[in-house]
Amino acid sequence: MKAHRIAVVCTVALTLVACATTPAPERNPLAAWRPSPNHNPRSAQMIVLHQTEMESAEAALLTLQTRNSGGRVSAHYLIGDDGRLYQLVAERERAWHAGASRWGGVADLNSGSIGIELDNDGVEPFSDAQIAALLRLLDDITGRLDIPRHLVIGHGDIAPTRKRDPSALFPWQRLAQAGYGLWPRANPAPAPIGFDPWAAMRLVGYDLRDPEAALRAFHRHYRGNEEGQWLPGDAEILFDLQVQLMQMPDTPAP
Repeated sequence: MKAHRIAVVCTVALTLVACATTPAPERNPLAAWRPSPNHNPRSAQMIVLHQTEMESAEAALLTLQTRNSGGRVSAHYLIGDDGRLYQLVAERERAWHAGASRWGGVADLNSGSIGIELDNDGVEPFSDAQIAALLRLLDDITGRLDIPRHLVIGHGDIAPTRKRDPSALFPWQRLAQAGYGLWPRANPAPAPIGFDPWAAMRLVGYDLRDPEAALRAFHRHYRGNEEGQWLPGDAEILFDLQVQLMQMPDTPAP
């Protein structure tokens, strides 16, 4: 009898563990549950690049797996200076890498993006091995997840008041030559009379609530500096980016 009671207790305990680890689909008690098969998992729509600003990939891994002074952070991938690739979070999961940010009017970028950290201290050039590994990863991710190839952006682009990464040394043009990110074409046409560069920046995706910070982010990405005032050639670049975006086909809904 004692053995029978122990067996029953064990069976109940195992059942409770199974229930705890395999939750039922979320159901609103206010509504009648009439499930539909017409759905799929939420998926990433863009890729955000970061730099670790730490002394090594090992130090970055420790932080991404534990916490830093500001709390817990993570990313889906980390690429070492030597090109070694690490995955920390499954792509279907929400990594904590974007923080308070905004792009194209979307605020919850942790839910809609893949985060890639690059082992870089913030002042050194990015190595050829690292960029080559990044390009292989971008090719893999955009192909499997059907992410638009032009939606590869920087942390400093989506959080211009807080972040500056990747630095002005990041080779965005090299990525564009491989087909990733939005980049002006060679010899862009002059901007027409009445062209509004701020409207073009908003179309590209920048949050203009702090215009100077947004302009610095634009210059960091497209001009390799962090100037907070308009520069000669900015209008031509923005006009070309605007034309490219307007010529892109709409993405059909699933």
